[in-house]
Amino acid sequence: GQLCALLFALALCGSLRLPALLYGLWLLADRDTPRRGGRPSAWVRGWPLWTYFRDYFPISLVRTAALDPRRNYVFGFHPHGVLAAGAFGNFCTEATGFGGLFPGLRPHLLTLPCWFRLPLFRDYMMAGGLVSSERSSLEHLLSREGGGQVAVIALGGPPESLDARPGALTLQLLGRKGFVRIALEHGASLVPVFSFGENELFRQVPNPPGSRLRRLQLRLRRLFGVTVPLFHARGVFQYSCGLLPFRRPIHTVVGSPLVLPRTPNPSPQAVERWHRLYLERLVALFEEHKSGYGVPPERHLTFV
Repeated sequence: GQLCALLFALALCGSLRLPALLYGLWLLADRDTPRRGGRPSAWVRGWPLWTYFRDYFPISLVRTAALDPRRNYVFGFHPHGVLAAGAFGNFCTEATGFGGLFPGLRPHLLTLPCWFRLPLFRDYMMAGGLVSSERSSLEHLLSREGGGQVAVIALGGPPESLDARPGALTLQLLGRKGFVRIALEHGASLVPVFSFGENELFRQVPNPPGSRLRRLQLRLRRLFGVTVPLFHARGVFQYSCGLLPFRRPIHTVVGSPLVLPRTPNPSPQAVERWHRLYLERLVALFEEHKSGYGVPPERHLTFV
């Protein structure tokens, strides 16, 4: 993203000033597209390059139930991890066969609005199916007539990435109920998704709650809207230090849908009830599949 912004700045200062200015005007006219479903490209999603990305870890997508393409869905992706590699590989590319597993569905991965302010990079992101995580963006997807829209949300958000380290099973979900309210308003179905191995890709500098580093990270988030996990993993030719993720399998398991009734003005009690049912479905999904993906039987999810 930063490289794309630098290239755009260099073009403005060089012989490509006129095309860059025209592109800048087009950006202004196109500013609402990330909140209006983006501009997904089947060609970009199908690039052969993504198979190398898939095989590096490797990443696999597991379907546990068929999904009706006449409905709209919210996929709750857990855990966020440091970079949400499983979410990108499974839902922004066709490398793991999303289209074959879920025919008629079109996935859109929601991410922070700030990334769509980066010229050129924003267009590449939208081509893969990424859209803004603003409320209006989610409402636009779920209000589409005819169904087939899937909004994929890493519900723990960037704050959860600060706790992403090998073995971590703590999810920031207890206070996150807005997705349930919006799903109720539009009659969308909630689908829990657990990505086994997502937290195994990086180590982090110790930053327990209350520590000086954690306080600094939270302050940066308040100022700039993004979190800055201090992560490390491996290098190209050695395995002890570097910024490349470890090669650990990622198994992303998509659960069965929780069908919500359309409720234009849901009460707090209704939101609380469906939120509790979603947590129960997520726990059941995790417990059913954890033994097959190397999680010890005594380990369980923790919600904060």
